[in-house]
Amino acid sequence: MNITLAQAQKVIAAAEKKSKELDVKMDIAVVDSGANLTAFARMDGAWLGSVDIAIKKAKTARFFDMNTGEIGKLSQPGEALFNIPTTDL
Repeated sequence: MNITLAQAQKVIAAAEKKSKELDVKMDIAVVDSGANLTAFARMDGAWLGSVDIAIKKAKTARFFDMNTGEIGKLSQPGEALFNIPTTDL
């Protein structure tokens, strides 16, 4: 299933809301079913270096068909996806 721009914008809005609740400035990327960038938002004050990270994180989630939280757990030392941040996804 593909995501429309309107749906992606709703995802961005929800992520911004949660980010504000957590008091964390975020770069937020949403990709479609082909891992193509559909929407992106950089909150005021978010790290510039996180732009590329956010996009790669969203693409990786799509490539592995799992949410980013699960990928984060699996990318820790001793886990199945350890060192995945060093790949060029």
